[in-house]
Amino acid sequence: MTSDRELLRAWSAGDREAGNRLFQRHFDGIFRFFYAKTQAGVDDLVQRTFLGLVERADRLPDDVEIRPYLFGIARKLLYRSFRERCRDGRYFDALETSVADLGDSPSVLADRREQVRLLLSGLQAIPVELQIVLELYYWEEMAAPAIAAVLEIPEGTVRSRIRRAKERLREALAARATSPAILESTIADIDGWARKLREEIGRT
Repeated sequence: MTSDRELLRAWSAGDREAGNRLFQRHFDGIFRFFYAKTQAGVDDLVQRTFLGLVERADRLPDDVEIRPYLFGIARKLLYRSFRERCRDGRYFDALETSVADLGDSPSVLADRREQVRLLLSGLQAIPVELQIVLELYYWEEMAAPAIAAVLEIPEGTVRSRIRRAKERLREALAARATSPAILESTIADIDGWARKLREEIGRT
């Protein structure tokens, strides 16, 4: 299979088919990244993420992995869009502000299972940076080095941030669960419910 790096080089040299292949390879993940956090301009944010990648192609060091780098571009674009929306006086800090704090209610789900809806609600109630950490960990199955590249932090910090994010998520789930049984079943198989939520967002 042609590598991401090879496709990016070809795309930056004018091969639009290579660009389409790279886009299709990573579209689902980048779409999920934005769709779970905002209603505003998701398609435009996705397009700008890929354009940002090809614009930087000639400056990328050879040891940079394309997928984490792409998510890093998406993260910066998301935060820029949030800061622009907060010019009315609201405060945005990725380690403090949640999607719920911003007043968004993105991601309408067809899935009626309460655990899936509870998990999404919980994710959107924790600080956005912690939401991103858990989505990269559960949905994109990234290891600590890749997550560190996305967030531009040391690998050791990623592990502590994952622990912190899980703790905050459990607190958010406990505050929102309609019954102890729903809470217990969600937490007991959080990996499984995360996969189901990932599949649900991928079908939108």
